[in-house]
Amino acid sequence: MRTESIENVLGCFQLEGNVSGYRSYGSGHINSTFLVNCDTENGRKRYILQCMNKEIFQNIEGLMGNIASVTEFLREKIIKNQGDPERETLTLVKSVDGQNYVTDAEGNSWRVYLFVEDTISFDAVEKPEDFYESAYSFGHFQRLLSDYPADTLVETIPDFHNTPVRFEQLEEAIKNNKAGRLEEVKNELEFVFARKEELGMAMNMLKEGKLPLRVTHNDTKLNNILMDKDTRKGICIIDLDTVMPGLSIHDFGDSIRFGANTAAEDEPDTSKVSISLELFEAYVKGFLDGCEGSLTNAEVDMLPMGAKLMTIECGMRFLADYLNGDVYFKTHREKQNLDRARSQFALVADMEKKWQEMKAIVEKYR
Repeated sequence: MRTESIENVLGCFQLEGNVSGYRSYGSGHINSTFLVNCDTENGRKRYILQCMNKEIFQNIEGLMGNIASVTEFLREKIIKNQGDPERETLTLVKSVDGQNYVTDAEGNSWRVYLFVEDTISFDAVEKPEDFYESAYSFGHFQRLLSDYPADTLVETIPDFHNTPVRFEQLEEAIKNNKAGRLEEVKNELEFVFARKEELGMAMNMLKEGKLPLRVTHNDTKLNNILMDKDTRKGICIIDLDTVMPGLSIHDFGDSIRFGANTAAEDEPDTSKVSISLELFEAYVKGFLDGCEGSLTNAEVDMLPMGAKLMTIECGMRFLADYLNGDVYFKTHREKQNLDRARSQFALVADMEKKWQEMKAIVEKYR
């Protein structure tokens, strides 16, 4: 990003005080993010400036409409609960002409949030209590938005967690075999096809009205929660670009897939891969505590399946990308996407071994 471009963009927003500096911020890979310092009469004020990735998010207007509507809804709920809306949800800063974002001369779209002070975030689970806090925060997010009309939101990435569609994409990758790698993934494909009948379970239940459409975050990693730096309690859910209509069990399941795995997502040695029942239990308890009874019985019943479906779906996506020549997910070494896929499938296999224990944990806290 050119310095003059950033400075011109900052001049388009209603910032308090005068900009005294800015720098790149955070570890995100999608958007370009900057921390902005402003000097005011009352001291320093900080903001987050982001340039949104137009390659991934092609409907910026819809995306920003979702964020503005959801954060305003949350703001009203937080005020009603006598909370602090500038700390407990993201606050969009308007442009000088009253818009939620601006587009520069090069076609890049920018937004500004208030910076949430005195918070920290974690890229990995350091202790079960942190995982519980993340679960509680995402469950609380579900509860606050339980009466939001989810069907009014735009699908910022259509079919993002539609597992049958992801299976179709894998079939297309098999058919095309663009990178000539089909022969080396026969075992992985056999694993997926043996579970084909399960892949449509959640989406079929949605169509049949057995699972409700919810406002979902769709990227429920630990580092998308800001925690109070002193108490380590969850404060604010961030990274709302993929907030759209979906299933609560997908948000739950993706957290388990990412956070309760005993190994790294791309661990080549699958013998190290397993689901930590201790972390699974911490997350189940936290999520259900945060939801405070807002989930239906069917949603609670389907939590273990949500974890399994999100894990196999992610594995299929890694595998399809490997067959396509590693064109979507960034790789830093040879066969990294294949290792990612194998790790996901090993995690699914371990879930299947521990299935009754996982179900018993859910029953314990429902």
